[in-house]
Amino acid sequence: MEQDWIYGFVGGLLIGLGGAVYLLVNGRIMGASGILGGLIDGSGMRTFWERVSFIAGVVLMPVLLYPMFENVDTHATSNLLVLVIAGLFVGVGTRLANGCTSGHGVCGISRLSLRGISATVFYIMAGGLTIALLRHAWGLI
Repeated sequence: MEQDWIYGFVGGLLIGLGGAVYLLVNGRIMGASGILGGLIDGSGMRTFWERVSFIAGVVLMPVLLYPMFENVDTHATSNLLVLVIAGLFVGVGTRLANGCTSGHGVCGISRLSLRGISATVFYIMAGGLTIALLRHAWGLI
């Protein structure tokens, strides 16, 4: 039996732990899109170093852990254009939803937030529909 599921499980645990630590240390909900968005639009300058530290950790931790997991197949496409377009769609979607998977999915559901639960249901459905179209209907990924 394949054991690749363990990587997703451990990743989810780490995101949940990060959300709990962020809440305990800062007294605020961890939402990566809000943290990054506050840096980009200038609304988060009061907590600039906190935000920069968080984003640096999100970027640097995979780089530091890569040597341990370099043989893991992520099943991501090697088509750079598709990855860039997907990243832009994710960014636009998080702004439209007023949050991302870490804010709504991890922190929102754990607080039994109706807004977080409904947002999570809709972005999971949108992700499934996107995969169905891009992979099975159009053969792009």
